[in-house]
Amino acid sequence: MSSSSSIPQHIAIIMDGNGRWAKSRGLPRAQGHRAGAESVREAIDACKELGVKYLTLYAFSSENWNRPQAEIVALMKLLDQFLRSKTSDLMRQNVRLQVIGQIERLPESTRNTLQKVIDQTRDNDSLTLVLALSYGSREEITAAARKLAQGVLDGRWKPEDITPEFFSMQLDTAHMPDPDLLIRTSGEMRVSNFLLWQISYAEMVIVDQCWPDFRQGDLFDAVKEYQKRHRRFGGV
Repeated sequence: MSSSSSIPQHIAIIMDGNGRWAKSRGLPRAQGHRAGAESVREAIDACKELGVKYLTLYAFSSENWNRPQAEIVALMKLLDQFLRSKTSDLMRQNVRLQVIGQIERLPESTRNTLQKVIDQTRDNDSLTLVLALSYGSREEITAAARKLAQGVLDGRWKPEDITPEFFSMQLDTAHMPDPDLLIRTSGEMRVSNFLLWQISYAEMVIVDQCWPDFRQGDLFDAVKEYQKRHRRFGGV
């Protein structure tokens, strides 16, 4: 691996393929989500080893509410179990948990568990793990636009005050750096309403493995690919 200066500060991952992984093995979809939880641990460990500061995982999209109710219930239970079982690991690894998305749509028990882990890990500063839950980027951007429009109507700022930097501060990710690297598993070539504003200049790496098969070595390989890129940000 190259020097720390070429390590992405922020990696975002679209964790895709749990259902296909389960189907290919004749298992219920819930088993795919359960197997994918181990890949979350692998990704955290890899980021810790590399010195990545932010890891954002697309855990549950706003569109996922359209899935069968039984699958949604199973996902929420799995999330709750994951948080309860991994809190001690997050503390040991000095990992802070944060959440983005329409959290108010989550079940109360899940929200309570999330808040407990967020509070408990608040002072950890080695890696920030960001879970995108009930998250949709178009919804996030629309909410920010409404907030800014109301601020203009209220006289708190003028239209010309609204710069890209000012707009960014109205988003869920206001106090995080934009992702340097976006990884998507299962070979799909789309961004699926994930961090549309924030990934404007992110390097994208698509891997063929379904998420439950994603391991530390796969993240290392994605970072190696990232290190080969020349990020010009519109320059030459």
